[in-house]
Amino acid sequence: MPYRHACFAIILLLAAACHTTKNMRKNTGDNASFAKLLRNDPRLKAVLDSADEFRLQVIYTRIDRDERNQPHFTDFLYDVDTTRYFYPASTVKMPIALAALEKLNDLNIPGLTKYTPMYTDNLPGVNTAVTADSTAADGQPSVAHYIKKIFLVSDNDAANRLYEFVGQQPLNEGLWQKGYTTAQIRHRLDMAGLSAEANRHTNGVQFRHNGRLLYVQPERYSALPFPQRSDFVGLAHVENGKVVNTPFDFSLRNRITLPDLHLLLKSIIFPQHVTSDRLFRLTEDDYQFLYRYMSQGPDETSYPAYDTAAFHHNYVKFLLLGGEKTEKPSPGLRIYNKPGWAYGFLTDVAYIADFEHNVEFLLSATLYVNRDGIIGDDRYDFETVGKPFLKAPGEVIYQQELQRERKYKPDLSRYKVKYEKQIN
Repeated sequence: MPYRHACFAIILLLAAACHTTKNMRKNTGDNASFAKLLRNDPRLKAVLDSADEFRLQVIYTRIDRDERNQPHFTDFLYDVDTTRYFYPASTVKMPIALAALEKLNDLNIPGLTKYTPMYTDNLPGVNTAVTADSTAADGQPSVAHYIKKIFLVSDNDAANRLYEFVGQQPLNEGLWQKGYTTAQIRHRLDMAGLSAEANRHTNGVQFRHNGRLLYVQPERYSALPFPQRSDFVGLAHVENGKVVNTPFDFSLRNRITLPDLHLLLKSIIFPQHVTSDRLFRLTEDDYQFLYRYMSQGPDETSYPAYDTAAFHHNYVKFLLLGGEKTEKPSPGLRIYNKPGWAYGFLTDVAYIADFEHNVEFLLSATLYVNRDGIIGDDRYDFETVGKPFLKAPGEVIYQQELQRERKYKPDLSRYKVKYEKQIN
């Protein structure tokens, strides 16, 4: 990349650094009261008492509607620190999905939509071709079907194919230009064997409809310079099958802060109430599509036909429901979210709406649950510590919201969507 481009990228990052958190703090409520509310629940005590060890961060946004149903936001922060690294895992699939929809809209090619079949070329040594998708109703891969799988079950390959369509450089530059300056989406998911250099290469793609070629994108290379980082976590890590007694280096891994993830979700749910420079260029149909699949369960889905014994209704619903198979949501309750879990890091960002009781709020949290401190041994405490913990603050805040008096009842009809299958 030419020197002036490298300088521009770095200046852009520095100029907007910490913008998200500063903007959030302008509307911050009583954080001490929020901390007290959390500490009053004994289920949270062990983690809260060792918040640094668990690298815990929580953001709760209270929403009050006025007489015109316009939302007003108050943010409550618990131990939020944008300098404390956490591995975002699958949460980065949310901005990848948004960027893919935005790119389609920017291309503005007649007949090219998120439902148009998208075929991926083989890229030797990096990733394979995709010429069909047996999980889709028409047997064809598409941006829409990839996004659907991303939100329903956090499908890794689906996210990788959209990463390839968008491209590493346009993806990151687009996020930085929107003010999400902490984002560094540098690699595909669940393909740890690929080098940083290999992840700069993205497969060629083409869109065809009824045999007609609508768009061709050749293989691309990203020369984007990323700011240097020093992100080390853990007591030890596994390398070539052996435990090495040094922290694991995440400096070349994906990164984004919790405030930026929280605001990304807010931009989806409340696009009219986020500054325009933070928005992705989406259509109203895009938003309704996102609301459907961010809140739909795998058991409400015909394509793919998931094994609901494994991919049950709450499979990716951690805040409030704890990802528990047996937890039955209250009638009228829907969670629009994107979680991520890997290397002991567990994160979820969610908009929670109860249409029966007219309750809504935003809640995001991340914590690190790795008792032995070894990164890469696949012995993490997601089920015993992480998911039960995320369930608890969701329940605490939900119960508070049920009891909280509101001057104006919210009209949540925007978020009511029709699902593919009706469940009991």
